[in-house]
Amino acid sequence: MKVTFKLFATLQDYLPPEGKKTNALSLELADDTTVAQLIQRFSLPEKLVHLVLIDGNFVPPSERAARCLKEGETLAIWPPVAGG
Repeated sequence: MKVTFKLFATLQDYLPPEGKKTNALSLELADDTTVAQLIQRFSLPEKLVHLVLIDGNFVPPSERAARCLKEGETLAIWPPVAGG
């Protein structure tokens, strides 16, 4: 299945060169790939994986290991953001 994987802010550094320009990758994944598996595949530090959305819907930490991605979905991840 094909999904879009997006990383924002400092997490963009974890994308391969072809994804850094647009902060997104189109990935071909096995049908049973979970959110947690994709986070592990890109070696994202747990403390930096703060906001996780699938097609704009929040995925809480407790559901990431069980939530399988589906054809055409977009997984977007943001680190904690501080501002003033």
